Amino acid sequence: MAKLKVGVIFGGISEEHPISVKSAREVAKNLDLEKYEPYWIGITGNGSWKLCDGPGEGWEDRGRPAMLSPDRSVHGLLVAEQGEYEPVRLDVVLPVLHGKLGEDGAMQGLLELSGIPYAGCDVQSSALCMDKSLAYLVVQSAGVPTPGFWAGTVDDDVDASQFTYPVFVKPARSGSSFGVTKVSRAEELPGAIAVAGEFDAKILIEEAITGSEVGCAVLGNGSELIVGEPDQIRLSHGFFKIHQEDSPETGSENSTIVVPADIPAESRDRVQETARTIYRALGCAGLARVDLFLREDGSTMLNEVNTFPGLTSYSRYPRMMAAAGLPFSEVLDRLVSLALTGKLR
Repeated sequence: MAKLKVGVIFGGISEEHPISVKSAREVAKNLDLEKYEPYWIGITGNGSWKLCDGPGEGWEDRGRPAMLSPDRSVHGLLVAEQGEYEPVRLDVVLPVLHGKLGEDGAMQGLLELSGIPYAGCDVQSSALCMDKSLAYLVVQSAGVPTPGFWAGTVDDDVDASQFTYPVFVKPARSGSSFGVTKVSRAEELPGAIAVAGEFDAKILIEEAITGSEVGCAVLGNGSELIVGEPDQIRLSHGFFKIHQEDSPETGSENSTIVVPADIPAESRDRVQETARTIYRALGCAGLARVDLFLREDGSTMLNEVNTFPGLTSYSRYPRMMAAAGLPFSEVLDRLVSLALTGKLR
């Protein structure tokens, strides 16, 4: 039986480029080469596309220029070969990209034009989840509470006296806590807005929630969902920002991730059910990590949704799935299956 030709796109031009490369390296370790023939498509930090032999060290300096063709008759790549572009047909794509122009619907739009099946959320749900303020509005309409928030631009005249402190100032469309500041006093607000504005023109000022940060890995489409064991973030101080640590593989200076979460059984069930509700309300498909607050009274509240969460050696999504009995290699198999058929099998 012929192997499936799987395009794995990684890297990208967002601030999450290094995380994407690490995620691709874990995919390389766990992709079953008896079933799949991988084509590694790396996007450098300056936006150059290269077909390379894998996401190992120095991949940026190797490989051939390549591009994903929006022409459906190509159904894959155009690869530079002796001054000409040769077509390479792909059966399916894993867009292992995080952040802007990877997780926000842009890459998904290109894949839709190309006609190639791909893993993960579609254009609409990717864009919706990337914008925290829009995701909050949709989730609120589904009956799930969210933090109180103000959304605007970096150029808006913001009345700092309208907020009850502390608040969090965030880029509205970014990830991994880049550009996030906890603000304890009104006079700190302008500086925090400027920091957030380095990552996005649209910003969010959000109430600080008292409660435990928990997460839930979700895999599947529609009513056929697999939900991983919830995890829990234990903070000693500050807020969770492991991808910005100098060496996240060895842990964080202010946080520990507990999998499964050390919470009562009824809270576990509530977290999983809330994650399912949010996933469906936002139109997610394939996979997503739903991050929640679990408050002292046992109620849940949305924090954010990551439509292509980190898959690194220290990432939360594969650890939650593994705790539920689904190793990463099987997660990849199911993602490919979902991309090709729209159903789990």
